[in-house]
Amino acid sequence: MQFWQNIYSHFDPVAFNLGPVAVHWYGIMYALALLSAIFIAKWFIKYDKINIKEDIFDSYIWWAEIGVILGARLGYILFYDTHTMYYLTNPWQIFNPYINGVYAGISGMSYHGAFIGFIIASLLFAKRKKVNFWFVTDIAVLGISAAYIFGRLGNFFNQELVGRVTEVPWGIYVGNSLRHPSQLYEAVLEGLVVFLLLLYFRKRKTFDGQLALLYGIFYAIARIIAEFYREPDSQLGFLAGNWLTMGMLQSFGIFIICVAFYIMKNKSIAK
Repeated sequence: MQFWQNIYSHFDPVAFNLGPVAVHWYGIMYALALLSAIFIAKWFIKYDKINIKEDIFDSYIWWAEIGVILGARLGYILFYDTHTMYYLTNPWQIFNPYINGVYAGISGMSYHGAFIGFIIASLLFAKRKKVNFWFVTDIAVLGISAAYIFGRLGNFFNQELVGRVTEVPWGIYVGNSLRHPSQLYEAVLEGLVVFLLLLYFRKRKTFDGQLALLYGIFYAIARIIAEFYREPDSQLGFLAGNWLTMGMLQSFGIFIICVAFYIMKNKSIAK
């Protein structure tokens, strides 16, 4: 247990170096998340004999991934970054991996921004290719939910988004403070648990979009629970009292919107 509690002092966030470029475990996990989301979605298409042409779905993957990456970065800048106006007035710096001529990578991604980017990209794709928006997003969320585990493991390896101070024996030291390994809680709650729930409902869905909306609902609940163990972003702190965080607020918004759409679509099916 002592080794586990001090794991950060034994672990290097940099996996290896390619000349002057340091390849972080976070980047590897992010790449694995994207690749596994594609693999899992394609596996379900084949296993469940889902009627969608391979070239259409391959094209959709590119649209969705671009939407996720753009949304994640822009979402962080709009909701979390302390230099929002600088980036808005110097947009070419948003994806600049160099700081003062030194390669530092691109840090700062927002899940909720990625969620919005994914929705916008999916809507544009559906309109462009004349496919059912709800149908393709139902397929995508099966892969996204499982692959999300890698994203949170990346946060853990990168020693970021740490948990709140605790006395539980499985806590880990961040500096001199014993904290909840909240990134791992999120990997289980927001990734594994949500995926298993969608797995259960996938053969029982009654309308297109049901899985996509359930994903939003389940994720929002899981994220709100996890936020009680996660240290709020230092630049924002608590938004109200000692409990409300930006992550909770955004997740609650997603929850309300998804529940509203779920009720409307369910009623339209019942008529």
